[in-house]
Order: sequence, then C-alpha cells, then structure tokens
Amino acid sequence: MEDIKRDRTQVPDRNEDPITGEPGSHPVGTGVGTAIGGAAAGAAGGAMGGPVGAAVGAVVGGVVGGLAGHEVAESYDPTVEETYWRENYTARPYYDKATAYEEYRPAYRYGWESRARCSDLTFDEVEPELRRGWDTARAESKLDWDRARHATRDAWDRIGQRTEASRPREVKP
Repeated sequence: MEDIKRDRTQVPDRNEDPITGEPGSHPVGTGVGTAIGGAAAGAAGGAMGGPVGAAVGAVVGGVVGGLAGHEVAESYDPTVEETYWRENYTARPYYDKATAYEEYRPAYRYGWESRARCSDLTFDEVEPELRRGWDTARAESKLDWDRARHATRDAWDRIGQRTEASRPREVKP
C-alpha cells in the first residue's frame, strides 16, 4: 500500500480525460465555454426562433462553446504552471525573502488564467481590469496589487511565450 502511495505521488498529473484517458482534460475550461456558448446561442436562437429556437440554440451553442473553452484551457496546464512557479519564484527579480510562495501563488494563477481568457490582448491592455479584480483573485494573499502585479505579469508572459512558440509559423517564399 505504501509503495502505491509513493508511486502515485511521483507521477505528474496529466489532467487525463475521464472518458478517453487522453492527457489534457480541462473540464473547467470546457464547462465554462459550454455555459457561455450555450447561453449566447440560446439567446440568439430565442430572438430568431422563439422558445424552440432558444432550446436548439442552447444545445448547439453549448457544444461549440465547450470546444472553444477546452481549446483555451489547453493553452496551459495548471499543474505544470504551479510546479514551475513553486520551483522558480525565488529566482525572480521581484522576489522578497520575507514573502513565502503561498503569497505569490494567487498572483501567478491570476496571470496564467487571465492570459488564457484574454489571449488576444496585451497585459497593458488588461491591467486596469486585473488591478480591479485583484482583491477577489488574491484569496488569502497579503500582496497588494503593486507587488502582485510583477508575479501576475510574469505568469502572463510565460503562457504567452509558450502559446506563441506552439503556433505554426507561416513560411514565406
């Protein structure tokens, strides 16, 4: 029994799909996309086809939204990000020896999750919104926005670099 527990803790979380077993399952992203897509399509269907149109629109929108949410969530793996930042935060220029990782953790999460939601915008474009949302996102962190901003931006940039590196490049003659 102890061997099983030890082996299980040494295997990284692959976010496996509960049905197929394939790595990369992101049920939260898929669920959020499904809800948003379903609501939007249901509203559009209701405007055009009445109650039946709303019902059909919600189902179709849910499927399309679920796929879009899954794709956005695929741009990062929260387990990989958490491990990376826990292992590397002390090497960052804004690191303060008197501040434990648990204080920075919500800022990193806020950065990578915000980047996945706003992938078509720059950090500078969304920073005012991020600043306003920090009091909610910070959870138990004691960092104010001026200190959390650096870690949030760091995680935002890391996801952006990884996403950019994975995009196919256009070959010009």
